[in-house]
Amino acid sequence: MDIGAILGVIIGLGGILLGYIMEAKWNMSAFIALIQPTAAAIVFGGTIGAVMLSFPMHDLKKLGWALKTVFTKKEYNEHEIIDYIVNLSEKARKEGLLSLEGEVQTAENQLLKRGIELVVDGVNQELVKEILLSELEFNEAKYETCAKMCESAGGFSPTMGVLGTVMGMVNILSHMGSDTNELAHAIAVAFIATMYGVMFANLFYIPFAVRLKAKAEKENNVGRLVVEGVLSIQSGENPRIIAEKLSLAFTEHNNQKPKSDDEETKEEGK
Repeated sequence: MDIGAILGVIIGLGGILLGYIMEAKWNMSAFIALIQPTAAAIVFGGTIGAVMLSFPMHDLKKLGWALKTVFTKKEYNEHEIIDYIVNLSEKARKEGLLSLEGEVQTAENQLLKRGIELVVDGVNQELVKEILLSELEFNEAKYETCAKMCESAGGFSPTMGVLGTVMGMVNILSHMGSDTNELAHAIAVAFIATMYGVMFANLFYIPFAVRLKAKAEKENNVGRLVVEGVLSIQSGENPRIIAEKLSLAFTEHNNQKPKSDDEETKEEGK
């Protein structure tokens, strides 16, 4: 389990609820008032429906994987990957590429495992590169799609919250002759929908999207190190050269600044 993600949810949600209860002077009935099935149905139902309308079903099926990834996905350490690849290259130089067959089962990184399998099977180097890069791009696209769905939910949710509040206010205005206390309570309940929409957008959906993008970038950087390492092993390069090459690539990835929207637009125009 990813402790950071779990703590983030607990602290964020706990802080909001604690602040609300403190504002209500520890009145638990005020806390119970936050539980409004009608508002939840409008906000969550509307958000889910809007996301389902925006994306095809085969993309929606990835949401379960995305949720699991946010809380449980293991992040590979680049230094450990580099050391492991260097050890493989030393073994391959001494005992031959076929000696790496036993390493297929012990490799934790799936892309590295796939690369070793291809090398041991004697697949052409260009084809090995093409296959590994294709798998890397497929994995990156999956992350990007899931992040977009979470971002969309983060955009739809507050709007659905406002819609729920408007519906509640319409209902209130249609009963203006009712008891004043009942109207005040109804107004408070109506605004719960807006709270649901804004809270879940900014505490769950948008942070999930940001986290998925960060994990995608991390895995992409590791994946490119793996591809470079596998091809170097297959070429029979010196382990010391491989270590220096991968360390340099790792440093470049870490120092690379993300492109601004203006820069991306200019590149697309070219």
